[in-house]
Amino acid sequence: MEPVRTCVGCRARASRSALLRVIATDSRLIIDEPGSMPGRGAWVHPDRTCVELALQRRAFVRALRVSGPLDTQTLEERLNSYGNQVNGSK
Repeated sequence: MEPVRTCVGCRARASRSALLRVIATDSRLIIDEPGSMPGRGAWVHPDRTCVELALQRRAFVRALRVSGPLDTQTLEERLNSYGNQVNGSK
């Protein structure tokens, strides 16, 4: 049985393979592709809606236990590339 995690955006439970693990490094949000980078992680659906909800609710800051704002540029760029792969566009 695969581990289940909770999305910090929509708060729905899903299998670990259906979610992205996000960590904070130097006040930047980074997607942990292999899921094995050290440190606290937050799980979110690879969906813009869930990420926006998490940012609105400051869920990443709480889940990762960091103080101050986080730079989301890396996360947003990566989500844009996921969207392109899913939609088949370049």
